Amino acid sequence: MPICRVAIPRGAVNIEALTDHEWLLTNGVGGYSSGTLTGAISRRYHGLLVAALPNPIGRTVMLNTVVESLPAESIRRFELDGGIPVWWYEIGDATVRKRIVMPHRQNTVVIEYSVSHARAPVALRLAPAVHFRGYEAPVSEPLHDTYVCERIADHYEIGTTGLPPLRIATEGAVTFTRREERRDQIMFAVEEARGFRARGGLWSPGTFAADLSAGESIALIASTEPVDVASAMSAAEMFDLEHERKRRLLSLAAASATHGDVEGQLVIAADQFIIQPVGRVRDTLRALAVGDELRTVVAGYHWFTDWGRDTMISLEGLTLATGRHREAAFILRTFAHYVRDGLIPNLFPDGSDEGLYHTADATLWFFHAVDRYTRVSGDDNLVRAILPTMRAIVEAHMRGTRFAIGVDPMDGLLRQGAEGYQLTWMDAKVDGWVVTARRGKAVEINALWYNALCLLSRWERDFGDAERSHTYTAEARRVRASFNRRFWNPKRGYLFDVVDGPDGDDDACRPNQIFSISLPNPVLDDARWGDVLGVVREKLLTPVGLRSLSPDHPDYKSRYFGDLRARDAAYHQGTVWAWLIGPWIDAWLRLHPADTKGARSFLDGLIAHIPEFGVGSIAEIFDAEEPFTPRGCIAQAWSVAEVLRCLGGLRAVG
Repeated sequence: MPICRVAIPRGAVNIEALTDHEWLLTNGVGGYSSGTLTGAISRRYHGLLVAALPNPIGRTVMLNTVVESLPAESIRRFELDGGIPVWWYEIGDATVRKRIVMPHRQNTVVIEYSVSHARAPVALRLAPAVHFRGYEAPVSEPLHDTYVCERIADHYEIGTTGLPPLRIATEGAVTFTRREERRDQIMFAVEEARGFRARGGLWSPGTFAADLSAGESIALIASTEPVDVASAMSAAEMFDLEHERKRRLLSLAAASATHGDVEGQLVIAADQFIIQPVGRVRDTLRALAVGDELRTVVAGYHWFTDWGRDTMISLEGLTLATGRHREAAFILRTFAHYVRDGLIPNLFPDGSDEGLYHTADATLWFFHAVDRYTRVSGDDNLVRAILPTMRAIVEAHMRGTRFAIGVDPMDGLLRQGAEGYQLTWMDAKVDGWVVTARRGKAVEINALWYNALCLLSRWERDFGDAERSHTYTAEARRVRASFNRRFWNPKRGYLFDVVDGPDGDDDACRPNQIFSISLPNPVLDDARWGDVLGVVREKLLTPVGLRSLSPDHPDYKSRYFGDLRARDAAYHQGTVWAWLIGPWIDAWLRLHPADTKGARSFLDGLIAHIPEFGVGSIAEIFDAEEPFTPRGCIAQAWSVAEVLRCLGGLRAVG
């Protein structure tokens, strides 16, 4: 199995550094378990069991932490063993191993402790602490006054009104001492740094205790599942079965499972984002009725749900590069079902069955994802089935649809922009302020529009109507001519970011222009590829992705830090986005097709980043200047997907 190890120097343990590293487990239905390497809970999103409960409840923190008698200073080693977090502590002459697993598709977490090399028994004291609340709720939300802990048969149940109980069972020689305790004024350091309410409370029912000799182990099993589900397997079986599931994923992806294998680590990281959203019962039943299974992609952990844009951009790396073609088809059919007025949803809010549609690009990325699926899988049946939907999408865009998204009849270019909405991927909005509104004709929107027209023309030719194919081909040619006439900025030597905006043409140097080269049907004349890539390399390329704005722009921000307004002001105004390394490499290879070695070198910084921040995964964003501190989500779907896709593609071509 792939091992991802965090280097812990001998001698004094750097507690601050370990607290900056976080681990993540997911359960395949939207729930997760996550915290810092020291065990400190520094975010509202941290919890040993964040359960995915049926709508309208959504993701809920059910077990915040277990206060342990193992001091953080005694940590000597941490690693992800096939994605399973494992700690080694040295307590005197004894070594204690702790590991955690979430059984697939269960709202259950298992925490196991075992002892080796001990001359005398090791005293373990474990106090579960809870604050049942929605995972987005502030930590300052008042504790329930009605927590009750009852022993029922061979387990304990912690309950309060309005939520399912948390069931805690143990394995091994464990005793429980009831001592209800409320712990107030706990500081959540990351919440404080992010400008949110940062002090909260926890409630504990008492302490589990065990004295373990060498070779002995115990386990705590916490779950919101029915008793017969949560107790169906032993702790050891749950660890073994999760390792077996990971081995199958690696085999399916044809990725080596040897120690230190980067692709193997990323295959396991990719699995964390692909879920069966059990909360959407109606949609699950609809999918099953036609022989499908509901699948979607969580855009990032901890706070994102499933987003249409992120799903379509991530699809190739998460599913096609990992051999999960069947699930890719499920995802695409799921989103095809949600098309409204020519748009796929921008996102599904947590706890809701209804999507929000304020996006100008997610639907165009849908065309790209369908194309990649058919090319990689060789399955044309999906295109045949959804061709009427794809045709209706293009026709809706040509007529004009929601949020002022529609084709300008004067030049065939796609314009978008409604007051107060952020419709492109640069979508920061705070207190009614849309930071990068980009209203008008955005460069990547029109590159995607051209690509979609080319794809639909081919699909109509192969599976539909030849006359329609000719119509879409002619429209694509018109778009290409208009694009090269309107977007080229001869003064700057690169592409305008937006033309025909409320304030005219925007000459900000942004990474969006690379999509005019990187997409399968590049809209930019090849004579200008070198100029664009030269500017992007000089002003935007970093070791961990592309800056979202050139440093010479007056709105440039070098750090993503501070309260919500400060962070959103920097989100797309300089901050580096890891996922953009994928289209950068695509564009680079289009201009330099033989330079696979050079293309591979663009991934080195992100590969080196894997054992830090969200250990075993890749962050959402980074500061725009050295030391390129990772920020945002600790694990982001399109960051992982694009690195994994590029690694596989570069390996395939030599």
